[in-house]
Amino acid sequence: MANSNPENVELETYTWPEVEAALEEGTKTAVVGVGSVEQHGPHLPLIMDTLAGDELARRIAAELGDAVAAPTIRPGCSGHHMAFPGTITIPAETLMDLIRAYCRSLDEHGFEHIVLVPTHGGNFAPVDTVVPEIAREIDATVIALTDLEEKMGLMNEAMAEAGVEYEEPVVHAGAVETAIVLAVNEGLVRTDELEVGHEGPVSVTRLLSDGFDAISENGVLGDPREGTAEAGEAILEKITEAYVERIESEREAV
Repeated sequence: MANSNPENVELETYTWPEVEAALEEGTKTAVVGVGSVEQHGPHLPLIMDTLAGDELARRIAAELGDAVAAPTIRPGCSGHHMAFPGTITIPAETLMDLIRAYCRSLDEHGFEHIVLVPTHGGNFAPVDTVVPEIAREIDATVIALTDLEEKMGLMNEAMAEAGVEYEEPVVHAGAVETAIVLAVNEGLVRTDELEVGHEGPVSVTRLLSDGFDAISENGVLGDPREGTAEAGEAILEKITEAYVERIESEREAV
């Protein structure tokens, strides 16, 4: 039984016979976002990182052409945001257990490549830590896109290419993420609540040890007013292009 909408890559919307058929017809890669439920200032929804995970997974899977986007994992490791109501955090060990379970399940069903795409900074280290262990346990190849500096560099490059002359040394709820939400679902941005947050260098060590509120009273880094939907689209396109190239290279190397 074939998927009634072959352009749809969202695994969660398939029936089990459709998944079985997709695997038999050559869909061998599953892309998994690793998001969060945490504060993103007074203007962006708590689900921002998961929203980005959903969107990137869909775009990457569609561009690969032989992949599906699995449901994004949420919540993530957001303990440093707990001063802000609504944030939900889990221990790194719990996140790693979730990733193990996802990968084992997808591997058992016959997916040959599992791509992990963290979209929240606090998830990059746990993903990086658990991947070698998972790779030893399952047959599928696990591809983890965990270079946070590279990702933030791609974001700032895309902003500049879209005509926004504003760079963020650390990305959180500022121009970059506001631009992404404007591009994906403009109605989720509280445009009457746009506020400038902490601008300039950020001590990540202090951010993680003392909490985000020690750096920014409103939970924002940078100036969200600089974000545009056009810049958000450019960011998503640039990350997708770079990640697809990396995935294809790693799949070919197997």
